[in-house]
Amino acid sequence: MVIPKHRKLQWRVMEVLWTRGALSAREVQETFPENDRPSYDSVRSIIDQLRQKKAIRQVRKVSKSQIFEAAVSRDAMRADLIDDFGDLVAGDMGSVFARLVQTGRLTLDDLKIARKIVAAEAPATN
Repeated sequence: MVIPKHRKLQWRVMEVLWTRGALSAREVQETFPENDRPSYDSVRSIIDQLRQKKAIRQVRKVSKSQIFEAAVSRDAMRADLIDDFGDLVAGDMGSVFARLVQTGRLTLDDLKIARKIVAAEAPATN
């Protein structure tokens, strides 16, 4: 399954704003490598989508250029994305973990950390 391009591009635009701070749409576009640079219109469209979601906000205007910054933290956006994913696979987390292990995205160390978190969050039994 391929993640829709707009979702990936939204995340990439957010990464730019989290890393570099407030920028115009043109400045955001120019941070992408030349061989993988989305068009200005694509970046502008993504910025509009992110504004509607209240993930970014306009902080000022310089001449005709609007300057944007992230309105949510990376951790908050990641948590929201994970929650959405959890809703999609509800009741089938075993297959999710299996896939992550098979693809090398989840290691034994990751599982140890998860186990500690689960143990700390589990209600005490008498």
